[in-house]
Amino acid sequence: MKRSHVLFGLTAAFGLLLGGASAQAQARAYAASGDCGGRPATTVRMAPGLCLGLVWQGAGPEGPRMPRGLMPLADGDWLVTDLGGWEAGKGAVWRLSFENGAPRWRRLAGGLSMPHTVARGPDGRVFVSEMNRILTLDPEAADPAASVRTVIGDLPDNQLHDNRHPLSSFVFDGNGDLLVNVGAPSDRCLDAAGKPKVDARGACVEDVATAQVRRHAYLGNGRWAEDSSVFASGLRNSIALVRHASGTVLQAENSVDLATAEHPFDEVNVLRQGGHYGWPYCVDLSTPLPGWPARQARCGERDQPVALLPPHAAPLDMIYYEGAMFPELRGRLLMTWHGYRRTAGRITAVETDGRGAPLTDVGGRYAVYPRGSLAYPAEAPSVKGKVLTPGWDRVAGRQPRGSPVVMAVAADGSIWVTDDRSRAILRIARP
Repeated sequence: MKRSHVLFGLTAAFGLLLGGASAQAQARAYAASGDCGGRPATTVRMAPGLCLGLVWQGAGPEGPRMPRGLMPLADGDWLVTDLGGWEAGKGAVWRLSFENGAPRWRRLAGGLSMPHTVARGPDGRVFVSEMNRILTLDPEAADPAASVRTVIGDLPDNQLHDNRHPLSSFVFDGNGDLLVNVGAPSDRCLDAAGKPKVDARGACVEDVATAQVRRHAYLGNGRWAEDSSVFASGLRNSIALVRHASGTVLQAENSVDLATAEHPFDEVNVLRQGGHYGWPYCVDLSTPLPGWPARQARCGERDQPVALLPPHAAPLDMIYYEGAMFPELRGRLLMTWHGYRRTAGRITAVETDGRGAPLTDVGGRYAVYPRGSLAYPAEAPSVKGKVLTPGWDRVAGRQPRGSPVVMAVAADGSIWVTDDRSRAILRIARP
């Protein structure tokens, strides 16, 4: 997570705590304009044939403060993780149900530390990532909070000492192993004087135990190893992870926070066992980061991204769409851009090959930038696809700028998405 995102999140959470009538809450309200597949249509301009409906937007004490993770249940209800705020112990897991179409909330577990991912495991149980552990809980239990069990504990706890990358996320590999994100504890592994923090080998001292995706082996009988091995490293923040049915594992990288709005580019990486993807030494394809001399960065030896994304897009989720509502999107990789600059509020549908890797255009351009306004690296690949939410920008009195986090596909094929800054849950459907 980028520092600016954290600070914005703190501001948004504080504004919401002041109450639904506050100026900040009003600035984040969605206006309704017509119908979107049975939900009030927002005014967000969508790709042809799509609309963005409002399922719920919080303004009072009920429901999540900062909705993040999202998972459908068989009975039509939903599980939603609530970050709660950028401090330990404020998070929760909620169950969303509907009574005559009206949203109803039940808090299943509270006192959690920045929960994010919620997913069903290969054994059918529900798993949730907290900042420093992976847990399981039973949403059907009479007392779901009492059903909480730690699956993997003692994950690195960043404690937000530098406002950097505290969140965990995970995916299950084909053999049941858990692949878990461990974010970098700083932006570029530099000291207060702007010099690299290195060990005896001249490598970043933080690169040994963090900035990784770790593998926790499945032991059988619903147990995973507490100890882990490094699956891939050099990854600043791997909140967006997805595994294709073919076995391909993709990661979308939130790159470093340089002062310029047009650099560096975020990334999509195809992860391989033992790969190193550049942090904190390199960005783009092979550009050494300020503070790291080329001889130390050795960018030519790092794994290059399969595609570059717009600067500061801040991708937070990726899913493969296989629903019935949008046949034209089947097999595509859907990606949220949570950012805070001009790329914010975008959900993209990326074409993929048979392994689930993004198809690319060499030297491509992104439509959110006017022609010639972005110095795209020569011969660099951009993803090939389309933007589903081209008009999710702020419009005074009508809509906030979108901050999409996590997506999930409902039984009918509609695409649900959380917006944590606006405290909203939305639904992409047919008009």
